Amino acid sequence: MTAATGRHILRVPPPSGEVEPGPAPTFSVVIAAHDAAGTIGEAVESALVQTLAALEVIVVDDGSTDQTAAALEPYRERIRYFRQEHRGVAATMNAALELAQGEFFAVLGADDAYLPERLKALGFLSAARPDLDLLCTDLVYEVDGRSVGRFEETCPFDVSDQRTAILDRCFCAAPAMRRTALIRVGGFDESMRSGSDWECAIRLIHSGAAAGFVEETLYRYRIHRGSLTADRLSTLRERIEFLERVGQTQVLADHERSALVRSVARYRTSLALAETEVALRLRSPGARRTALAAARTAGVPFPYRAAALAAALAPRAAAKALERWEARRGDDRLRSPLPQR
Repeated sequence: MTAATGRHILRVPPPSGEVEPGPAPTFSVVIAAHDAAGTIGEAVESALVQTLAALEVIVVDDGSTDQTAAALEPYRERIRYFRQEHRGVAATMNAALELAQGEFFAVLGADDAYLPERLKALGFLSAARPDLDLLCTDLVYEVDGRSVGRFEETCPFDVSDQRTAILDRCFCAAPAMRRTALIRVGGFDESMRSGSDWECAIRLIHSGAAAGFVEETLYRYRIHRGSLTADRLSTLRERIEFLERVGQTQVLADHERSALVRSVARYRTSLALAETEVALRLRSPGARRTALAAARTAGVPFPYRAAALAAALAPRAAAKALERWEARRGDDRLRSPLPQR
């Protein structure tokens, strides 16, 4: 259901019972930082200038080897700072969860930024629907300070069947999560290098949590060019692994399991095509074999299957064609990134 309340448009699932409006909750803004000296200041500043003040801003330094600590010096009296050995983003989030005192655990990337109204909008949403455990807004993707798309364009929020939809896509972008609910499901999976936010959202929603959305773009998500190739491959592989694990560990209805199977198949298709692109780009000796495997992957749409077959027949020509195509389309390839870190 969609409701226009004041100047905010809210998208929320139907309540399970009678729900009375309540006060705005408190927020712990949590930033996991690793070698983020160049961006951490702006992230912290964006959390500190919120029109609804956070209860606290927590920065966990995950074993940075650059000047991250020095960059935080101007803010040290206004934040809670904790440093640990490098353990990865999920472990860093769990360390912050042990420190947090706010009702909601609000995630902020160390190279991202909140717009000033974000916490106020999330507080408004929670006050209108105190039964919600995940609070979301839209976000904008940025490359070199330029907008290249919004999260909602490729990953729309769901209000009709969140248990099924969360298996298809992580429609909760950089959410604020009720701290007690997050603790109840065991926090973040520290075995995961990336995607722990999606995996956590699946456990939350399948444990009975509900998510709501404010239709405003109040989060700036920065994409780094250098990480697009290698990170995308490892991210896709890890998505497949954890989604398969969800199928083994969660009790799913038939339609939910069907959605999960489709999701895994889609990621396998994306991985096959991404591997082909990388092999062509690097002029790999195995590019012909990789392209042929992609063409044989079930679920690959016909135009991509045909392109993969052509690449298998003439990998060098395909690599040159790929370079010409990228030169023409510029940053368009960044419009559909994977927003899990």
